[in-house]
Amino acid sequence: MENKLKKIFSDMIVYKDLKNNNFFNALSLPSFMRDWLLRRFEDDDGKFDAEELSNFVRQFIPKKDDWKTIKSRIVMDNEHVKLLAKVSIEIDIANGSVSFSLPDFGLSAKETMIEDHVWQSCKDELTGGHEVWGMIQLGYRPPDYDAKPKIPGKIRLMKFKNFCPYKINLDFYKEARKNFSLDEWLKILLGAIDYNAAGYEREEEKLTMLTRLLPFVEKRLNLIELAPKGTGKSYVFGRVSRFGWLSSGGIMSRAKMFYDMQKRQEGLVAYNDFVTLDEVQTISFKDTDEMRAALKGFLENGVYTVGNHSNNADAGVILSGNISKAIMDTDGAENMFYELPQVFHESALIERFHGFIKGWNIPRMNDDMKVCGWALNSEYFCSILHELREDISYRAIVDKLVKVPERADTRDTAAIKRIATAYLKLFFPHVKSADDVDKELFKIYCLDRACKMRDTIRKQLALLDVEYKGKDIPKFEVI
Repeated sequence: MENKLKKIFSDMIVYKDLKNNNFFNALSLPSFMRDWLLRRFEDDDGKFDAEELSNFVRQFIPKKDDWKTIKSRIVMDNEHVKLLAKVSIEIDIANGSVSFSLPDFGLSAKETMIEDHVWQSCKDELTGGHEVWGMIQLGYRPPDYDAKPKIPGKIRLMKFKNFCPYKINLDFYKEARKNFSLDEWLKILLGAIDYNAAGYEREEEKLTMLTRLLPFVEKRLNLIELAPKGTGKSYVFGRVSRFGWLSSGGIMSRAKMFYDMQKRQEGLVAYNDFVTLDEVQTISFKDTDEMRAALKGFLENGVYTVGNHSNNADAGVILSGNISKAIMDTDGAENMFYELPQVFHESALIERFHGFIKGWNIPRMNDDMKVCGWALNSEYFCSILHELREDISYRAIVDKLVKVPERADTRDTAAIKRIATAYLKLFFPHVKSADDVDKELFKIYCLDRACKMRDTIRKQLALLDVEYKGKDIPKFEVI
C-alpha cells in the first residue's frame, strides 16, 4: 500500500518515523510544521540531515524567549531577519495604511508597517485568513523626529512567502480515494495524523480515533469526548491542524471565546475551524450564566451576540476531558457530566452538542501506535479537510440517503445528519451522488455511528433532566 500511496500522492507524502526517531520530540513542533520541514529536507528515501534541519529550526523558527534578541537585531543592529511565523494583517480604514502583528511574539500592529510595494506583491496570500503562516523578512524603519508630524520607528515587513505554497486540489484528492479500499483508506487517514493502524487491535479503536477528525471536515459540529488519560485527545485537537484551537484548563471568558467589547476584537470561534476546551473539568468561567447563554445561542445556529455586537461563525466546539473509570459507561446508566463545570449541567445546553465520542474505546498511547513509514503530509491533509468544510454536496447526498422516521426530534435529526455528513467526507470523499454510495458501507460507517453518538447524548440528557426520560431516538434508516 505504501508504494501505491507514494505513486498516487507523490509530493504530498513524507516519511514519518515517530516510533524510533525522537529528534522532533526535542523540537516540540506541531505536526503540520514538522511535516513541512520533512517535505523540505527529506530525500527520496525519506532520510534527512538532522544537523542541517536543526540549524534551520534554530535560525528560522525561534521560540518566544528569543524575541527580545530578534527585536534587538532588527532595531538596534538594523539587520534584516527571516523567520517562520504566524502573521495577522490589520488595515486602517481611516488612513489606508496596512500593518501586521505577530501573535506568537506579542508584536502588535501599532509597532509595524507594510509598505505599498510589499503589500501589492503578497496581499492575496496575507489576506487568505485571519492568521497566515509564512516565511517573513523583517526590517526597521527608524524614527524621524524632524518631520512634521513626527514619524515613529516601526518594524516593517519586507517579504512574505506562504507556508503553503501549493494550491489544494480537492478534485485530485477525491479521485485518489478511488484507488484504495476502505481498510487501506483508514490506514492512510491514521498515518496522516501520525498514528499507525497496525498498533490497534480492533477496528472500533481506529474508527473512534478518526471520529475526532469530524469537526476538522464539517462546519459547526459540536462534540463531547470524555476519556481516560493518555489516549491522545490533546495531541489530535491541538498539534495536528493549524486551523483549530486548543484551550487547556484555566479561565475561559465570553470575551476570549466570542467577542471582546473593550478591544473590539472577535474571539476564538471567529477565526478557527474548531475550538476545543480541553481538560474541561478544570476550566472555570468568569460568569457561568453569561457563558452558558452565549454558548447556547452559538451552538444552536452559529450566531453570537455580545452587547450591540452580533456575528456568526462556523467553528465547532469540542468539550474534552478525563473522567474516572468508575463512570465511563457504555449503556447510559451513569451520569458522566457531574464532574464537569456547573455551566454544563443544564440539559438545554448539552442537547445542543451533536454527539459523544466514547474515548474509552481508544487504547492508551504506546509506541506501536506511532506511525513509522510513508504517510500523507499532515499539513496537506488538514488543508484538504479545511477545504472540504465548504463542500455542501455531501449533505445533499445524506439528505437523499437517510429516511427520517416519523415524529423524530428536530435536533436529533440535525445532529445525526451532520455527523453522518462528516463521516461521508472523511471516509468516502470520492462520492458525487447518492448513486455512487455503497449503502451498506454508508449505514455501517456513517449513519449507524452517527446515531450511536447522538444516542449517548440522549441518554445523558435523561439523567440530567426528567423531561428527556423515555424519549429514545427512533430508528434512522438508509433509503
